[in-house]
Amino acid sequence: MTPRRSVLGESIATAALAGLLFGFDTAVIAGVTGDLTSRFALSPEWLGITVSAALWGTLVGALFAGKPGDRYGSRDSLRVLAFFYLLAGIGTALAGTWTMFVLFRFVCGLAIGGSSVLAPVYISEIAPPRRRGLLVGLFQFNIVLGILVAYLSNAVVGLFDLGMVAWRWKLGVTALPALLFCLLLYRIPNSPRWLAIRGDEAAARDSLSRIGMDNAAATAEMAAIRADIATAPRDERLSWSKHRRPILLAVALAAFNQLAGINAILYYLNDIFADAGSLSPDVQAVMIGTANLIFTFVGMLLIDRIGRKTLLVAGAAGMTFCLAAAAAVLFHLLPRGLMLPALIGFIAFFAPSQGAVIWVYLSEIFPTSVRARGSGLGASTHWLLNALVASAFPAISAWSPGAPFLFFAAMMAVQVIVVSLFFPETKGVRLEDMHARMLEPHR
Repeated sequence: MTPRRSVLGESIATAALAGLLFGFDTAVIAGVTGDLTSRFALSPEWLGITVSAALWGTLVGALFAGKPGDRYGSRDSLRVLAFFYLLAGIGTALAGTWTMFVLFRFVCGLAIGGSSVLAPVYISEIAPPRRRGLLVGLFQFNIVLGILVAYLSNAVVGLFDLGMVAWRWKLGVTALPALLFCLLLYRIPNSPRWLAIRGDEAAARDSLSRIGMDNAAATAEMAAIRADIATAPRDERLSWSKHRRPILLAVALAAFNQLAGINAILYYLNDIFADAGSLSPDVQAVMIGTANLIFTFVGMLLIDRIGRKTLLVAGAAGMTFCLAAAAAVLFHLLPRGLMLPALIGFIAFFAPSQGAVIWVYLSEIFPTSVRARGSGLGASTHWLLNALVASAFPAISAWSPGAPFLFFAAMMAVQVIVVSLFFPETKGVRLEDMHARMLEPHR
């Protein structure tokens, strides 16, 4: 079997485009909240419900994406989610009533939550082990890039002086990358591991050829996949008795990701800076976003060199210090001018550690037969805590601005201990060898 022109790069770039849509569709709403308030006569409470509609959709999408992903494959399931992205972009732009707007934002959330599970799984199953962390990390990089693109897109649309319909254009623009995503998904192969576990070895070998493997490499890969399948039946269920350790690791990692406070801080960044009384909140928010992009890229460069576990431990230690410093500023124990350095420092430690590692780790620690469902469990934990922490943050911050930061700092100190003692390193481990790694003593 002679390898064809490899579509590995195209396949990974296509799946990672789901990350850009994730970030774009999540952040674009920030540019239209004022318009939504006036168009639908929303109180602050109902505005919060409107904005959070997509967030609750992400929880449902992440929770239920795993089963169709394992049954129909990540690629084909992503095609459905790409249509959801397209439908949501057009639907929110044209919505004539509040109910329809919320419905389409919920559909958008389904796409975000589902793709947060399935895109990293697809990439992990076709990526070479030595570069898996970097390549799956492209998904997280694109999330951060998508957030910045959303802010830029909103600003560009605002330049055209479109008046009362400007908000519709801001939301409708999201349909363009969604359409591109739809089209590109018809150019990439199914995961060879998924095809093999469904019993279609001929298609699996063809897929391996399409991603650049020659006959010898494909034969060796198929042998490894067969050995992995032999230990996991085709219709295996995600089981506490069989998969206890990866389940615990997935839930713990996803929980710590949100207990760092990252999304609560990003959602309420302007309010935090207002409480600190420092420079322009808008300017500082842009600086935070830029730092997030830069340090996410740093994490991508490091994840396959120094490993997932090292990044998680070092990042948590740095975040503990920076979050404690931010709390001290809000408790008036440190000068207000230190708030920006403290939060940039927090981002500098979060982005290359938790930010870069979570989707990589969730996509690689479960066996092939339950990988999408296991990753979905971790992702749904992430989105549930995202919603809960973001909901609780304003009330707690109003009671004591520094209290949430003390809590986040304490959680990161706990992460240092838990990851050091219980998390295995997965750098460079073949997916077929991951189950054996999970059975090894803590290392």
